[in-house]
Amino acid sequence: MIIEQFIDQKILAMHAYVNAVIEQKLHYTELDRFILDTMSEWTLLSVVDETPHSAKERVFWHLMHEVSLHGAQALNQDLFFKSEMNTCLDFFNGSGSYPIDCIGWRPIA
Repeated sequence: MIIEQFIDQKILAMHAYVNAVIEQKLHYTELDRFILDTMSEWTLLSVVDETPHSAKERVFWHLMHEVSLHGAQALNQDLFFKSEMNTCLDFFNGSGSYPIDCIGWRPIA
């Protein structure tokens, strides 16, 4: 699978998971599990270049790292975190600008 295809597919899934957790239609542990599964799948691609190739990919990795760091439960408890994650989702939709302080680095194996 090409990296860009992987990122595009995971962005769609991430968007659905984050929205479902925010709307309390899905338990936050499902988003945490999605993050772990995505990271496992990423290692199968054997990526050695650590530089993301697009703004969309940088925002994706930023979102992945932030949810990993804070835990998906923070989407229900931390309004600032929820706002930051919504900014990332708006960027993916094309309805928002590049998130301020977005540092999304592609993990390498």
